[in-house]
Amino acid sequence: MTKTPDATRRSDRSRRAILDAALALNGEVGYNKLTIEAIAARAGVGKQTIYRWWPSKAAVLLEASLALAGDAETDAGWAGFPDTGDLAADLKYVLRATVDEFNDEKYEAPARALTAAGATDPELGATFTEQLLEPQLALYEARLRTARDAGQLAPDTDLRLTVEMLLGPLTYRWLLRTAPLTHAYTDALVDGVLGGVANVTAG
Repeated sequence: MTKTPDATRRSDRSRRAILDAALALNGEVGYNKLTIEAIAARAGVGKQTIYRWWPSKAAVLLEASLALAGDAETDAGWAGFPDTGDLAADLKYVLRATVDEFNDEKYEAPARALTAAGATDPELGATFTEQLLEPQLALYEARLRTARDAGQLAPDTDLRLTVEMLLGPLTYRWLLRTAPLTHAYTDALVDGVLGGVANVTAG
């Protein structure tokens, strides 16, 4: 008896091939030279297949980046933001992992391409922020909230501002390449920021 082809499985394979092709080509030729036609050829699908699922190359690359971020968390064994009870250690662990990703071309290239594209495309920028950035920022805020509730941070600590103080300098250094991204840098960043918001009356 002939087995009926599984259209869902075939679609999943095609979708993954398209996402992998977009990431690979972006790394090889850069975002400006990336085309739907090239992605389709690399993935072995027709370009109309891509347009059926995504409106643009930026949308393809965004979904590919989301999938890549999910794969990275799975490979690292993450089940959410770590909470060992030591806020500084937890933040240093996550920021070190972030630096490792920024220093890895596989992660760095699509992130830089989407950041640049989002700066000139408000709709893409909003989607990039909503789907990729905000969920990550929320994890930081939740961990800081736990620390504040435990009395480790001052009661009036502005959680979002604290997250921005942690990630802003890191992002600035990465975007403008003003200096190397190192674990020592992120450790110093955590110590400096926490020194300003720690509850000095705790303990």
